[in-house]
Amino acid sequence: MTITAPETHGTATDTRTAAPAPLEETVAPVKLWICPNEDLAPALAGVLAAHWLDDRERETAARFIFERDRRQYLVAHTLVRRALALEAGLAEAELVIWRSSRGRPFLQPLPGGLPRGGSHLDFNLSHSAGYNLLGIVRRHRIGVDVEALDRDAQAIDTIVRTFAPEEQRWASCAAPGRGRDRRVLRLWTLKEAYSKARGLGLGLPFDEFSFTLADDRGVLAFQPPADDLAGRWRFLELEPVPGVLAAVAVPADEQLSPVLQLHHGFPWGRAASHTIPLPEPVGGARE
Repeated sequence: MTITAPETHGTATDTRTAAPAPLEETVAPVKLWICPNEDLAPALAGVLAAHWLDDRERETAARFIFERDRRQYLVAHTLVRRALALEAGLAEAELVIWRSSRGRPFLQPLPGGLPRGGSHLDFNLSHSAGYNLLGIVRRHRIGVDVEALDRDAQAIDTIVRTFAPEEQRWASCAAPGRGRDRRVLRLWTLKEAYSKARGLGLGLPFDEFSFTLADDRGVLAFQPPADDLAGRWRFLELEPVPGVLAAVAVPADEQLSPVLQLHHGFPWGRAASHTIPLPEPVGGARE
């Protein structure tokens, strides 16, 4: 695993002197799971899907022509239900997932709140080249994207043409090859994560907002689109697996915990995670 952000480890709470505060009274960290398809055997993914997924999800899975695509879908969506079940305190099959008019999924609110506290969980899913990335946050919205550094030259050229002019110039400063591909896909994952957090997806033209990136990793500046009046966001870049780039976007909120917990593999239990500080907010309303 390649992570350049500092890593810290939590310590156990001494329940003899202090009981943990309810989740709704604390600020929970952003949760992120990276799970390769190989972490769930095909037969097991099928069994879990039969018990956990709703009718619409099972119908979608049945429509895939190629088995590799069906497997990707089943692993991704059983991952969503398992991780949400752990966070919400509900059984996987009890989760009701609705979709916005643009197709963005979200968890149906419960009148009395969630069993594990709070009344809101937002999540976002991305998958590419056999890897699934899932982000969950207890306040506001989250967007995530994952991409493998295996795009062909034609695909890279097509992606670059969607960028703002200053981003195209920055990408072209690198010679064609791995270095240029990395620059292009760093911008692409950040743009995808931001637009998905906004609930707009590819409905938001990618040349209407722009990022200024450090040469290695990190967002130095963000120019939001005209309709994002607040425009303050936290963006995190990761390479959780060599050759696989990931990006996370969350609104900059004083009540949002400035840390992210990164989990690897399918979440059978509450395994140890890597704690990563979220970068300082960037962006702001246009002048």
